[in-house]
Amino acid sequence: MINMPEGQIQPNTKAGWARKMPILIILAVAAMGAFFLGDLISFEALAANREALIAYRDAHYLLAALGFVAAYALLVAFSLPGALIATLTGGFLFGTFPGVLFNVTGATIGAIAIFLAARSGFGARFSQQVEGKGGAVAKLQAGLRENEWSVLFLMRLVPVVPFFLANLVPAFVGTKLSRFAISTFLGIMPGGLVYTSVGAGLGAVFARGETPNLSIIFAPHVLGPILGLAALSALPILLKIYRRKAG
Repeated sequence: MINMPEGQIQPNTKAGWARKMPILIILAVAAMGAFFLGDLISFEALAANREALIAYRDAHYLLAALGFVAAYALLVAFSLPGALIATLTGGFLFGTFPGVLFNVTGATIGAIAIFLAARSGFGARFSQQVEGKGGAVAKLQAGLRENEWSVLFLMRLVPVVPFFLANLVPAFVGTKLSRFAISTFLGIMPGGLVYTSVGAGLGAVFARGETPNLSIIFAPHVLGPILGLAALSALPILLKIYRRKAG
Protein backbone atom coordinates (compact mmCIF):
# COMPACT_ATOMS: atom_id res chain seq x y z
CA MET A 1 0.00 0.00 0.00
CA ILE A 2 1.38 3.39 -1.00
CA ASN A 3 0.96 6.20 1.52
CA MET A 4 0.32 9.62 0.01
CA PRO A 5 2.33 12.46 1.48
CA GLU A 6 0.32 14.37 4.04
CA GLY A 7 0.78 17.65 2.20
CA GLN A 8 -1.04 16.31 -0.85
CA ILE A 9 -4.15 15.30 1.10
CA GLN A 10 -4.79 18.25 3.37
CA PRO A 11 -5.26 20.89 0.64
CA ASN A 12 -7.92 18.76 -1.06
CA THR A 13 -9.68 18.17 2.24
CA LYS A 14 -9.62 21.86 3.13
CA ALA A 15 -10.79 22.85 -0.32
CA GLY A 16 -13.65 20.36 -0.07
CA TRP A 17 -14.83 21.81 3.23
CA ALA A 18 -14.46 25.35 1.89
CA ARG A 19 -16.78 24.51 -1.02
CA LYS A 20 -19.32 22.91 1.31
CA MET A 21 -19.25 25.73 3.87
CA PRO A 22 -21.82 28.05 2.16
CA ILE A 23 -24.55 25.40 1.93
CA LEU A 24 -23.76 24.17 5.47
CA ILE A 25 -24.12 27.74 6.77
CA ILE A 26 -27.44 28.10 4.93
CA LEU A 27 -28.74 24.88 6.47
CA ALA A 28 -27.61 25.91 9.95
CA VAL A 29 -29.18 29.39 9.71
CA ALA A 30 -32.38 27.86 8.29
CA ALA A 31 -32.64 25.52 11.26
CA MET A 32 -32.08 28.35 13.75
CA GLY A 33 -34.47 30.64 11.89
CA ALA A 34 -37.26 28.06 11.98
CA PHE A 35 -36.81 27.79 15.75
CA PHE A 36 -36.32 31.46 16.71
CA LEU A 37 -38.06 33.55 14.03
CA GLY A 38 -41.34 31.71 13.59
CA ASP A 39 -43.39 34.36 15.45
CA LEU A 40 -41.41 37.48 14.50
CA ILE A 41 -42.30 37.61 10.81
CA SER A 42 -46.08 37.46 10.86
CA PHE A 43 -49.19 39.25 9.65
CA GLU A 44 -49.65 40.70 13.15
CA ALA A 45 -46.12 42.13 13.09
CA LEU A 46 -46.79 43.73 9.69
CA ALA A 47 -50.04 45.22 10.94
CA ALA A 48 -48.34 46.62 14.05
CA ASN A 49 -45.50 48.25 12.10
CA ARG A 50 -47.39 49.36 8.99
CA GLU A 51 -47.32 53.09 9.76
CA ALA A 52 -43.56 53.12 10.38
CA LEU A 53 -42.95 51.14 7.18
CA ILE A 54 -45.10 53.48 5.10
CA ALA A 55 -43.40 56.54 6.60
CA TYR A 56 -39.96 55.19 5.75
CA ARG A 57 -41.06 54.26 2.22
CA ASP A 58 -42.44 57.76 1.63
CA ALA A 59 -39.27 59.41 2.93
CA HIS A 60 -36.72 57.07 1.28
CA TYR A 61 -38.41 55.23 -1.57
CA LEU A 62 -35.27 54.01 -3.36
CA LEU A 63 -33.60 52.84 -0.16
CA ALA A 64 -36.83 51.17 0.94
CA ALA A 65 -37.11 49.32 -2.38
CA LEU A 66 -33.48 48.19 -2.40
CA GLY A 67 -33.62 47.25 1.28
CA PHE A 68 -36.79 45.26 0.73
CA VAL A 69 -35.34 43.29 -2.20
CA ALA A 70 -32.17 42.59 -0.19
CA ALA A 71 -34.17 41.49 2.86
CA TYR A 72 -36.38 39.24 0.72
CA ALA A 73 -33.30 37.70 -0.92
CA LEU A 74 -31.75 36.94 2.47
CA LEU A 75 -35.04 35.51 3.71
CA VAL A 76 -35.14 33.09 0.78
CA ALA A 77 -31.41 32.37 0.69
CA PHE A 78 -31.43 31.21 4.30
CA SER A 79 -34.89 29.59 4.01
CA LEU A 80 -36.19 31.67 6.91
CA PRO A 81 -39.90 31.63 7.77
CA GLY A 82 -42.06 34.49 6.53
CA ALA A 83 -41.66 34.47 2.73
CA LEU A 84 -45.44 34.75 2.25
CA ILE A 85 -45.63 37.69 4.67
CA ALA A 86 -42.74 39.30 2.80
CA THR A 87 -44.65 38.93 -0.46
CA LEU A 88 -47.71 40.59 1.09
CA THR A 89 -45.46 43.35 2.42
CA GLY A 90 -44.10 43.98 -1.07
CA GLY A 91 -47.62 44.52 -2.34
CA PHE A 92 -48.62 46.59 0.67
CA LEU A 93 -45.66 48.96 0.39
CA PHE A 94 -45.17 49.20 -3.36
CA GLY A 95 -48.49 48.17 -4.91
CA THR A 96 -49.13 45.30 -7.27
CA PHE A 97 -46.65 46.92 -9.63
CA PRO A 98 -43.72 47.36 -9.09
CA GLY A 99 -44.23 45.30 -5.93
CA VAL A 100 -44.43 42.03 -7.86
CA LEU A 101 -41.09 42.79 -9.55
CA PHE A 102 -39.46 43.50 -6.19
CA ASN A 103 -40.90 40.29 -4.73
CA VAL A 104 -39.90 38.07 -7.64
CA THR A 105 -36.45 39.66 -7.95
CA GLY A 106 -35.71 39.14 -4.26
CA ALA A 107 -36.95 35.55 -4.36
CA THR A 108 -34.92 34.78 -7.48
CA ILE A 109 -31.71 36.23 -6.02
CA GLY A 110 -32.19 34.17 -2.87
CA ALA A 111 -32.91 31.03 -4.89
CA ILE A 112 -29.76 31.60 -6.97
CA ALA A 113 -27.72 31.88 -3.76
CA ILE A 114 -28.97 28.46 -2.59
CA PHE A 115 -28.43 26.97 -6.05
CA LEU A 116 -24.82 28.20 -6.26
CA ALA A 117 -24.04 27.12 -2.71
CA ALA A 118 -25.41 23.63 -3.35
CA ARG A 119 -23.68 23.30 -6.70
CA SER A 120 -20.36 24.43 -5.27
CA GLY A 121 -20.55 22.15 -2.25
CA PHE A 122 -22.15 19.00 -3.62
CA GLY A 123 -23.90 19.47 -6.95
CA ALA A 124 -21.13 19.17 -9.52
CA ARG A 125 -19.48 16.21 -7.83
CA PHE A 126 -22.81 14.47 -7.22
CA SER A 127 -23.78 14.92 -10.87
CA GLN A 128 -20.50 13.42 -12.07
CA GLN A 129 -20.78 10.46 -9.71
CA VAL A 130 -24.33 9.70 -10.85
CA GLU A 131 -23.28 9.80 -14.50
CA GLY A 132 -20.34 7.53 -13.82
CA LYS A 133 -22.32 4.90 -11.91
CA GLY A 134 -25.28 4.72 -14.29
CA GLY A 135 -28.42 2.92 -13.18
CA ALA A 136 -31.89 4.24 -12.40
CA VAL A 137 -30.70 7.50 -10.83
CA ALA A 138 -28.57 8.26 -13.88
CA LYS A 139 -31.59 7.61 -16.11
CA LEU A 140 -33.66 9.97 -13.99
CA GLN A 141 -30.94 12.59 -14.26
CA ALA A 142 -30.82 12.16 -18.03
CA GLY A 143 -34.60 12.47 -18.20
CA LEU A 144 -34.54 15.68 -16.20
CA ARG A 145 -31.89 17.13 -18.46
CA GLU A 146 -33.76 16.10 -21.59
CA ASN A 147 -36.87 17.94 -20.40
CA GLU A 148 -35.05 20.55 -18.35
CA TRP A 149 -37.09 23.65 -19.21
CA SER A 150 -40.40 21.86 -18.72
CA VAL A 151 -39.39 20.33 -15.38
CA LEU A 152 -37.97 23.60 -14.07
CA PHE A 153 -41.14 25.52 -14.91
CA LEU A 154 -43.38 22.78 -13.52
CA MET A 155 -41.55 22.85 -10.19
CA ARG A 156 -42.24 26.58 -9.94
CA LEU A 157 -45.77 26.74 -11.31
CA VAL A 158 -47.05 23.71 -9.37
CA PRO A 159 -45.13 23.92 -6.08
CA VAL A 160 -45.55 20.29 -5.06
CA VAL A 161 -41.80 20.31 -4.41
CA PRO A 162 -40.95 22.71 -1.54
CA PHE A 163 -39.24 25.89 -2.72
CA PHE A 164 -35.98 25.04 -0.94
CA LEU A 165 -35.76 21.59 -2.55
CA ALA A 166 -36.66 23.08 -5.92
CA ASN A 167 -33.46 25.11 -5.60
CA LEU A 168 -31.34 22.09 -4.68
CA VAL A 169 -32.50 19.51 -7.24
CA PRO A 170 -31.39 21.55 -10.31
CA ALA A 171 -27.97 22.03 -8.70
CA PHE A 172 -27.58 18.29 -8.20
CA VAL A 173 -28.47 17.40 -11.80
CA GLY A 174 -26.16 19.98 -13.35
CA THR A 175 -28.66 22.61 -14.53
CA LYS A 176 -27.10 25.74 -16.03
CA LEU A 177 -27.36 28.87 -13.90
CA SER A 178 -29.00 30.86 -16.70
CA ARG A 179 -31.79 28.30 -17.13
CA PHE A 180 -32.33 28.08 -13.40
CA ALA A 181 -32.53 31.86 -13.00
CA ILE A 182 -34.88 32.40 -15.95
CA SER A 183 -37.25 29.56 -15.02
CA THR A 184 -37.31 30.71 -11.39
CA PHE A 185 -38.08 34.35 -12.20
CA LEU A 186 -40.79 33.56 -14.74
CA GLY A 187 -42.12 30.45 -12.99
CA ILE A 188 -42.86 32.15 -9.66
CA MET A 189 -44.32 35.25 -11.33
CA PRO A 190 -47.98 34.04 -11.55
CA GLY A 191 -48.25 33.03 -7.89
CA GLY A 192 -46.22 36.06 -6.85
CA LEU A 193 -48.58 38.33 -8.77
CA VAL A 194 -51.62 36.91 -6.97
CA TYR A 195 -50.20 37.34 -3.47
CA THR A 196 -48.70 40.74 -4.28
CA SER A 197 -52.14 41.94 -5.37
CA VAL A 198 -53.54 40.64 -2.07
CA GLY A 199 -50.85 42.61 -0.26
CA ALA A 200 -51.74 45.74 -2.23
CA GLY A 201 -55.21 45.60 -0.66
CA LEU A 202 -53.98 45.20 2.92
CA GLY A 203 -54.69 48.84 3.77
CA ALA A 204 -58.45 48.19 3.64
CA VAL A 205 -57.99 44.87 5.44
CA PHE A 206 -56.10 46.58 8.27
CA ALA A 207 -58.78 49.27 8.49
CA ARG A 208 -61.44 46.58 9.02
CA GLY A 209 -59.29 44.72 11.55
CA GLU A 210 -59.37 41.58 9.45
CA THR A 211 -56.80 39.16 8.03
CA PRO A 212 -56.23 38.71 4.28
CA ASN A 213 -57.84 35.87 2.36
CA LEU A 214 -54.81 33.85 1.32
CA SER A 215 -56.92 31.04 -0.10
CA ILE A 216 -57.58 33.20 -3.15
CA ILE A 217 -54.86 31.25 -4.96
CA PHE A 218 -57.30 28.30 -5.07
CA ALA A 219 -60.14 30.31 -6.59
CA PRO A 220 -61.04 28.89 -10.05
CA HIS A 221 -60.35 32.17 -11.88
CA VAL A 222 -56.86 32.28 -10.34
CA LEU A 223 -55.89 28.61 -10.16
CA GLY A 224 -57.19 27.85 -13.65
CA PRO A 225 -54.71 30.04 -15.57
CA ILE A 226 -51.81 28.83 -13.40
CA LEU A 227 -52.68 25.21 -14.06
CA GLY A 228 -53.01 26.10 -17.75
CA LEU A 229 -49.45 27.41 -17.73
CA ALA A 230 -48.34 24.24 -15.96
CA ALA A 231 -50.04 22.11 -18.62
CA LEU A 232 -48.36 24.16 -21.33
CA SER A 233 -44.99 23.57 -19.64
CA ALA A 234 -45.67 19.83 -19.50
CA LEU A 235 -46.71 19.66 -23.16
CA PRO A 236 -43.17 19.08 -24.56
CA ILE A 237 -42.72 16.11 -22.19
CA LEU A 238 -46.06 14.61 -23.23
CA LEU A 239 -45.23 15.08 -26.92
CA LYS A 240 -41.90 13.29 -26.51
CA ILE A 241 -43.60 10.38 -24.76
CA TYR A 242 -46.23 10.17 -27.50
CA ARG A 243 -43.63 10.21 -30.27
CA ARG A 244 -41.64 7.45 -28.60
CA LYS A 245 -44.71 5.25 -28.27
CA ALA A 246 -45.79 6.02 -31.82
CA GLY A 247 -42.30 5.23 -33.09
